[in-house]
Amino acid sequence: MALKGQVEASFTDGTLMQIAVPLADLLKSQGGARDRQVIMGDSVTVIDHDQGHAFIQAAKDGYCGWVVESALGTGPVPTHWVATPATHLYPEPRVQAREIAALTLGAKLHVTASDGKWAQTPHGYIPAPHLRSLTDIATDPVATAELLLGTPYLWGGNSRAGIDCSGTVQAALLACGIACPGDSDQQQSLGHALPDDAPHQRGDLVFWKGHVALIVDGTRLIHANGHSMSVAYEDTAACIARVIAQGGGPVTARRRL
Repeated sequence: MALKGQVEASFTDGTLMQIAVPLADLLKSQGGARDRQVIMGDSVTVIDHDQGHAFIQAAKDGYCGWVVESALGTGPVPTHWVATPATHLYPEPRVQAREIAALTLGAKLHVTASDGKWAQTPHGYIPAPHLRSLTDIATDPVATAELLLGTPYLWGGNSRAGIDCSGTVQAALLACGIACPGDSDQQQSLGHALPDDAPHQRGDLVFWKGHVALIVDGTRLIHANGHSMSVAYEDTAACIARVIAQGGGPVTARRRL
């Protein structure tokens, strides 16, 4: 009954399931436009079924939408997360084997055995150095975002295959154990507000209307952006001036976690 009091409908406790595929679009309607994406191991509550789709709420951020029913599963509770930009699932512990699928940063799996080189999971084998225990979180959101440098920009994307500004921030913060909403407007609730004249500090969030970036240092930020169509560094002052010149408006908020 997670949505009770938010919408008018008949309510159900729903069914707890997991995302069992590497990546799935979270849709506005059955077969409709992508709002966001969910990745392997994400815990979700299934609220409804219709036309081969399931209406779900993601546990990581409360985001709701439709996914194809085939993306759902009921595997064991994940024990590890992918701590590299991406990795591959293999049918056997051998680099020459043809890969099954690619997984992105933040994907979660249940490891049943590991020899230090390979980790065995119900979905296949993964190079063990690419994984960290769920209790072994990252400590620097900026360093985590930097793992995604060069990732192509994708509206609503949440993976190494394609990601947007809020997806980049969310991936970076979740990897560090920091709760984070999925959209940039919601992310403005994080941390505390900074005055306009406060010096930039690594890890600060900078917001424009419909956009967010992470401060890297005193002169640079990192963001997934439509200007370079990628996750990239940009000079902070130059970025602010460019956005204004292109009609995107001034910085609307600055937050420190």
